[in-house]
Amino acid sequence: MFGIFKTNKKYENVGAAQFAELMREKNSVVLDVRTPEELNDGAVPGHKMINFFDPSFQQKVAKLDKSKTYLVYCRSGNRSGNACKAMGDMGFEKLYNLEGGISAWNRFSAA
Repeated sequence: MFGIFKTNKKYENVGAAQFAELMREKNSVVLDVRTPEELNDGAVPGHKMINFFDPSFQQKVAKLDKSKTYLVYCRSGNRSGNACKAMGDMGFEKLYNLEGGISAWNRFSAA
């Protein structure tokens, strides 16, 4: 009856500690969807960068291995959430969005 309110989100929001735990999994890929200029704010170690604002974002993402787990982040967590949604719509099933983005990661890694 209330199915119209059901969310169709295909990813999970996680905090920095859980993001770090997921990074330890063998099949995980850390995906930074910020612009190259935003690297000045820091980066998660071992990340692969695909700029969400790049017109070829979807073509680049389409080349990724869908069997892997993707840990996605941006500056604040909003853009990476949109990237996760787009990836979920493309058939990716294991998607995690870093809540708070690089800001949350920087606070976590400094602790």
